[in-house]
Amino acid sequence: MSSSEQQARPPLTNRAMVKEAKFFRKQAAKAERMARTVADAEISERYLNMAKGYRSQADVLKAKKKPRLKAKKESGKKRR
Repeated sequence: MSSSEQQARPPLTNRAMVKEAKFFRKQAAKAERMARTVADAEISERYLNMAKGYRSQADVLKAKKKPRLKAKKESGKKRR
C-alpha cells in the first residue's frame, strides 16, 4: 500500500453522515430480523448484539452531525 493510499479519509459531510447512519440503522433492523428467525439462542443473541452495535454507530454519527448543523444555523443568522 502506498503512502497516499494509507492517508485518512476526508471528513464526512452531513449528507454522507446521514446516509451512513441510515445504512447502520437498516443493518440493525436486518440483524434483529435474523435474530428472530434462527433457532439457536446463542446465534440469536449474537445477532441482537450486532444490532445494538449498528444502532450505536448510527447514534454516534447522528451526534457528530448535530453540532455542525447548529453551527451552520448560527452562522447563517443575520447580524445587526
